[in-house]
Amino acid sequence: MYEFDDARLEDADALRAADHLLRPLAEAGARVRREAASAEVPLSRLDPDDRPRAMITFGPEARLLRAVLEPTCPVPLVAWPRLGLPGWVGPLDIVVVMGGGDKVSLAAAFEAVRRGCRLLVACPADSVLARQSASASTTLLPTSTGDPLAAAVVALVALHRLGLGPLVSPEAVADAMDVVAAESSLALDATQNPAKAVALELADAKPMVWGGSILAARASRRIAEALRSASGRIVLSADAGALRPLLAEVPLRDPFADPFEETGVEPRPGLVLVDDGMDDEQAAEERILLRSSALAKDVLVSNLAHTQGTAVERYVTVLQQGLFAAAYLQVGLGRA
Repeated sequence: MYEFDDARLEDADALRAADHLLRPLAEAGARVRREAASAEVPLSRLDPDDRPRAMITFGPEARLLRAVLEPTCPVPLVAWPRLGLPGWVGPLDIVVVMGGGDKVSLAAAFEAVRRGCRLLVACPADSVLARQSASASTTLLPTSTGDPLAAAVVALVALHRLGLGPLVSPEAVADAMDVVAAESSLALDATQNPAKAVALELADAKPMVWGGSILAARASRRIAEALRSASGRIVLSADAGALRPLLAEVPLRDPFADPFEETGVEPRPGLVLVDDGMDDEQAAEERILLRSSALAKDVLVSNLAHTQGTAVERYVTVLQQGLFAAAYLQVGLGRA
């Protein structure tokens, strides 16, 4: 069992050993800029006048595309998780594939070319997927960083230029990531670094992560995965209706218990609320109920929030905040 030591968050050797965790997070904005620059030529050729009948997406960030596009997309869209294409997909539709050489992406590209579909593919130019998807109706967005999120940002730019999604600025998204990286610098202590502060709050907790909007909920699932990997603990991301009963079952703290003698005691939950400022009326009410349920049981509430900019900028900001917090939690536990 790993024990959290907050001294590790300021220890130069411990932080140096965690470079493989922190550096990729700090470079996220640079990867977005690099992918956007690589795709400038194919992006400039896209025409918004040729609107497809429907869109179907594949790849590790297919659900992110769906979450961003659904509120405004003028055509039906599906994030498809299975091999091949649905039977109704044909030459009037656009297939978006993001990935490398996994079986699902390759099968989708092969079938789309066979049926004469329009293809938008984000992958390395020398990959099997690029060769498999090559056709007169294919637009290749060449990638080189291996970052699915950066590739998804470029794909969203392409879909906006096709008239299928909202405006997405890669530079603004990258800037938002850079701000989080600066705020989460390893040189800053927990009083100045919000990611270290959240890691301290979750030091001995089993986190429950919740986001109200569609994109905040997606970020909460990604953050829960990162916290689970960082801590080796049970971490739950779920709807408010599933979390409230769990919070109601949390026993109250014994006010007379000595915290230094509570060895072997089951870790208490910690509630992490992800807020992108885009809650609807129902989500806003659920946020209030979750917070009050947690406070009633003396469960610590941590906040990851950013409420300015476009939906994608808000999403990447709260996501990066959570990923940095998970990295510092891993450092504090000595698991880095």
